[in-house]
Amino acid sequence: MPVFIAALLILSSAVVSAHATNFSILDYNNKHAASNPQSEEQVKGLYERWLAKHGKAYNGIGEKDRRFQIFKDNLKFVDEHNSGNRTYKVGLNQFADLTNEEFRSLYLGTRSDAKRRFVKSKNASRRYAFRAGVDELPESVDWRERGAVAPIKNQGTCGSCWAFSTVAAVEGINQIVTGEMITLSEQELVDCDKTQNAGCNGGLMDYAFQFIISNGGMDTEADYPYRGLDGRCDPTRKNAKVVSIDGYEDVPHDERALQKAVAHQPVSVAIEASGRALQLYSSGVFTGECGSQLDHGVVAVGYGTEGGVDYWIVRNSWGTEWGENGYFRLERNVVGNPAGKCGIVMEASYPPRMVKIRQSRTRDPVILQLSETGSILVIVVSKVARFSSGALVFICFCWSLDGFCFY
Repeated sequence: MPVFIAALLILSSAVVSAHATNFSILDYNNKHAASNPQSEEQVKGLYERWLAKHGKAYNGIGEKDRRFQIFKDNLKFVDEHNSGNRTYKVGLNQFADLTNEEFRSLYLGTRSDAKRRFVKSKNASRRYAFRAGVDELPESVDWRERGAVAPIKNQGTCGSCWAFSTVAAVEGINQIVTGEMITLSEQELVDCDKTQNAGCNGGLMDYAFQFIISNGGMDTEADYPYRGLDGRCDPTRKNAKVVSIDGYEDVPHDERALQKAVAHQPVSVAIEASGRALQLYSSGVFTGECGSQLDHGVVAVGYGTEGGVDYWIVRNSWGTEWGENGYFRLERNVVGNPAGKCGIVMEASYPPRMVKIRQSRTRDPVILQLSETGSILVIVVSKVARFSSGALVFICFCWSLDGFCFY
């Protein structure tokens, strides 16, 4: 295959350690079940250990006792659920002292509307449209293993899930293109993206992508750290444009298209996460009840199959004590559900593979653009050299197939 090289292309890879999964919640799931009821004193002892584990303290008069009653009710739910033969477990995680109504108001924040989604569905990008008989997709993908996913973060009691979903998608594509994982600032989006998003009161990933594009980039998490509350936009940090994107695209509304997209990069998605089973989710492939009233922004970072059940690997923003070290697996390819489990295909979007690489010794830009052509990845590097008579453009082509680059 003839190859022309006119610029330096640096490709690197990162190795991350395997993500060990701790499924136990105070050893509760292994020792107790609905067939083994506990006395009031035993439950109180369990509650005290749970309080210590999660660093919980209540100031209001009678609040500890009120929370204990909620804890007991959630314990009963956990007992009944885990006594059955299901593909997933629930447990006494950090949300076990919250009613489901409290959980919804504190931790969900995606704002999606049906009219806008209908328009999106008519204008979805064809980049990742699945072509039956042409596209061959990997049986499983996990971007954590390829270094394109940062450590799990925690949004706290701020409805900023939309910001975490957006940032993770940008972090992922930036790492895929440059080989460097740079963790970016959700707080910048919470503080500064106020045109259509509302900070801790909710937002949408597409609007956040638009903000990053119009702002010319975004700052790092280290420079603009997360505080979990609405603050005043810092103009100096807002102008520190460390990583930029040039656009975003919507995935066609079907699971095969989303699978194709996730095979190439982490994808921002929205789901309905308001159910009690997801609130207390602990491990396994979630096959429980959920609808398509989208209320939570997350990221699809892979997919696979276990015990004959297809699933998505979903990155959440509720810390590492929730789920499988901050992740959960969501049923995939549900028969008769065109919206996907919990509506996962309805708000899927991503930044395309294009970044601008800064040069230290020249002011001339190097632009790296990656585009998909079937199963072949075409990388185009343009070097612009300036002369008195105008500009001369050199183009480098690099073909990559199945993860290897030949040049």
